[in-house]
Amino acid sequence: MLQKIKERILAGGEITPDEALELAQKAIRSDLYTAADEIRKKFCNKTLDTCSIINARSGHCPENCKWCAQSAHHHTQIETYDAIPIHEATSIARLNEQQGIKRLSLVTSGRRIKASEIDYFCDIYRKMGEETHLHLCASMGLLKREELEKLKAAGVKRYHCNLETASSYFSELCTTHTIEQKKETIRTAQELGMEICSGGIIGMGENMKQRIELAFELKELGVCSVPMNILNPIPGTPLEHMPPISDEEILVTIAIFRFILPRTFIRFAGGRARLSRETQKQALSAGVNGLLMGDMLTTLGSGVNEDKSLAREAGYDPL
Repeated sequence: MLQKIKERILAGGEITPDEALELAQKAIRSDLYTAADEIRKKFCNKTLDTCSIINARSGHCPENCKWCAQSAHHHTQIETYDAIPIHEATSIARLNEQQGIKRLSLVTSGRRIKASEIDYFCDIYRKMGEETHLHLCASMGLLKREELEKLKAAGVKRYHCNLETASSYFSELCTTHTIEQKKETIRTAQELGMEICSGGIIGMGENMKQRIELAFELKELGVCSVPMNILNPIPGTPLEHMPPISDEEILVTIAIFRFILPRTFIRFAGGRARLSRETQKQALSAGVNGLLMGDMLTTLGSGVNEDKSLAREAGYDPL
């Protein structure tokens, strides 16, 4: 069955949700990873897409997302601050470019950036655009058309808005906004000609069927980049005692996402720092072809030089 589905995808066909679940449950793991890597090589070659983020406003978020350290509903020990100074953001941008990173996004806490705040962040983007050649992205919540238009005019090419989990599970993790509101923001950004980066977090109590549901929702939305985050249980959040999922479950999920999204950049993001170097290298040969480098908002990320070495060993073009 694995061989048949792989050949169908390589020929331009698709996998069904039922087939994806059967592969996740029954396929020999090593064969599944190898097949996913073949699909990645066919449609995405040896290019590794790299990006980094700036935590441009931290904490005091009114939303009640159970996984998030920045929620005002939880008692965590993160640093909180308002908008990052322009000079600090541009300094970080220059450093990222010097390290060979291709993309950079400002990420802000909160449901959305207010209309009164958007001009300040647009000034940051214009300054970064003047001083670097980075591809600029934004992650600023459930924005309306007017705010998205301003970001695009300031040089933002890609908008990030994670679905986080499948529609059937989302309300178990957050009740202050809906996944449909996220999709509305994504569709509006697409209408304006922006690329979309949207993925989720695995290991929040969802099952494999729901992860597959998420992948098909992302496919339907036509996103070009899918961040794959692994839950990092943060003390003070409702998920602080969630047991970690196994390395095998992470690798299987990545491989199945590659079968469902053969042409998409699947980006290993938050939470991967807890994995061994060997497991991270294996992920790069099981469907991953993008890395979020540097620190991950409120948790430690991976060193850029270490990631470059890892990518070379996995057969990707030099960064």
